[in-house]
Amino acid sequence: MDMDLSLDIVRVTESAALASARWTGKGNKHCADEAATSAMRSIFSSIPFQGTVVIGEGEMDEAPMLYIGERVGNGFGPEYDVAVDPLEGTDIVASGRNNALSVVAIAEKGKLLHAPDMYMEKLAVGPRLAGKLSLDDPLESTIAKAAALLQKDITELTISILDRKRHADKILLLRGLGVKIHLLSDGDVAGAMATAFPDTGIDLHVGSGGAPEGVLAAAALRCMGGEIQGRLLPENEQEHQRCMDMGIADPSKVLLMQDLIGDSDIYFAATGVTSGDFLSGVKFMYSNRAETHSVVMRAKTQTVRFIHCVHQLHDYQLGSA
Repeated sequence: MDMDLSLDIVRVTESAALASARWTGKGNKHCADEAATSAMRSIFSSIPFQGTVVIGEGEMDEAPMLYIGERVGNGFGPEYDVAVDPLEGTDIVASGRNNALSVVAIAEKGKLLHAPDMYMEKLAVGPRLAGKLSLDDPLESTIAKAAALLQKDITELTISILDRKRHADKILLLRGLGVKIHLLSDGDVAGAMATAFPDTGIDLHVGSGGAPEGVLAAAALRCMGGEIQGRLLPENEQEHQRCMDMGIADPSKVLLMQDLIGDSDIYFAATGVTSGDFLSGVKFMYSNRAETHSVVMRAKTQTVRFIHCVHQLHDYQLGSA
């Protein structure tokens, strides 16, 4: 990956965030997602590369654009795999809550796991804990080990987890251990990424969420020296067969960073749609201007750039939502 695509891909996430932010709090997650996806696809067409979407909005018959297998880019230059989540947190935007992102990751062809749309059990950590914990261990052992490694009392740890009924037992266990719990209404990628930003105060992210989001989180954490481990959780025979088709004969196998994103260079960009743990959301200003906050990273250099941008909105961006 000799080309530096950092500023190119952040333009993609900025455009999606600007488009979807107009739907904040309006109760229509489908329109918000459609706006983000359409804007993202439009900007992709100007980037000098040949991309193939391996994680997108769904199969071709389920999604009109940015579907799995769709070609993006201007058709010239090197070939890359592309993982996108135009609006990570559609319900968040619809209800006007925090932590919605627009997300893109780009890697060398054949390196990103073509993760099926099913649940994945996850354990995400920042650089201080990377390579030192295991998803195979009981959660209470993982918490005790993390506290020792971080030289903290267990009661000083902060653990993020999606607020879901399926996590009731884990939340009860965590509360019994005395840790501080950061409950997420949505935003699985943001939850995992937060472990690598010291200012968030999040030490670990646990629980289950979407497998595609796990790959996106892995791309981000690779750029920051963090780690995520995952285990696919097929719920029926059809999902089990999808694991087999991916070459995963044993779905109970723990997927490490190498399994999720390979060892190639990676670009990752995210723009805040609504304000969250480490990025502010879109702010519409006077004189048809808007402000965005983004992060763009590259694995090869471990460079993490925060970009604060003021955009002059054009006529096609000023339509009512």
